[in-house]
Amino acid sequence: MDINEIKKNAREKMKGFCNVCNECNGVWCAGKVPGMGGCGTGDSFKRNYNKLKRIRLILKTIHSAKNPNLETYLWGEKLSFPGIVAPITGASYNFGNAVTEEEYANSVVNGANKAGTIAMVGDGGDPAYLELGLKAIEKAGGKGIAIIKPRSNEEIIKRIKLAEKAGAVAVGIDIDGAGLLTMALYNQPVGPKSFKDLKTLVDSTKLPFIVKGILSVEEAKFCQKAGVDTIVVSNHGGRILDDTLAPCEVLNEISKEVGYKINVLVDGAARNGGDILKYLALGAKGVLIGRPIIWGAVGNNQEGVKIILENFKKELYKNMILTGCEEASKVSSRIIHKFILE
Repeated sequence: MDINEIKKNAREKMKGFCNVCNECNGVWCAGKVPGMGGCGTGDSFKRNYNKLKRIRLILKTIHSAKNPNLETYLWGEKLSFPGIVAPITGASYNFGNAVTEEEYANSVVNGANKAGTIAMVGDGGDPAYLELGLKAIEKAGGKGIAIIKPRSNEEIIKRIKLAEKAGAVAVGIDIDGAGLLTMALYNQPVGPKSFKDLKTLVDSTKLPFIVKGILSVEEAKFCQKAGVDTIVVSNHGGRILDDTLAPCEVLNEISKEVGYKINVLVDGAARNGGDILKYLALGAKGVLIGRPIIWGAVGNNQEGVKIILENFKKELYKNMILTGCEEASKVSSRIIHKFILE
């Protein structure tokens, strides 16, 4: 099965929830939360896509980068390329029961491993969602990462212990889920964290700790001081706050400030390998992939996820050749058109 067939299957199964648009820009699904779109007017989702699209790669063909190395290392793991599956749950209310929560969790964890990379599994309105993700990780020999909603510290630590038992590579919170509507609908309280709260969570485990949902230098510094191993620059896909900045608008500044001390990843509107390269040029060490992974899992289960990731990898390889990049871990900002960022 090829990508076109996968997308066709996904479009049919998610009818009314996701149109699997040729240009996944957040227009068709604006305001669909729960669902696949951005909150409110959908402006933040659309901004994620449009701002990243405006960044241009500079074509370079006089060089010796004929066989680029895509490998990168994170959390002691060698990844075949710096593309990581984003933590997503809510198969019932976000993509219309196109697959079960268990099927989705197994598809992303196993599909990512088959592609030589790794998946994050998420938490959600139903506490069983994380449990299913952790079962998938455990069955895969621990090759996965658990990302927990910003519940009370007591509840988060309970789930961290479950992740440790499952053998997860790393654990963390998506603090950008602090105002998520779907959690409120399920009466699952979430909220922001103080510096002290964050430090308590970091100190509760020996696993690398990840904080997803950072959009300012100030909070990146808080994370670094608290001992966080990795931050993910993200606005939760534009699903929690209308009129906020896109990750690509702040990534470079954040990376320059803390990137030499902690891992800086990014999440938001990555639709192809060229988008990954743009984010690497802005200072990210890795890039989370969301909606295309859903299409893969719904369209053809773990094989669909693997095919989607392999296609990202091929596109990244081609883009690196055509911009003169030899190492994915050493991409320079000189390959992007800088005036777009000003």
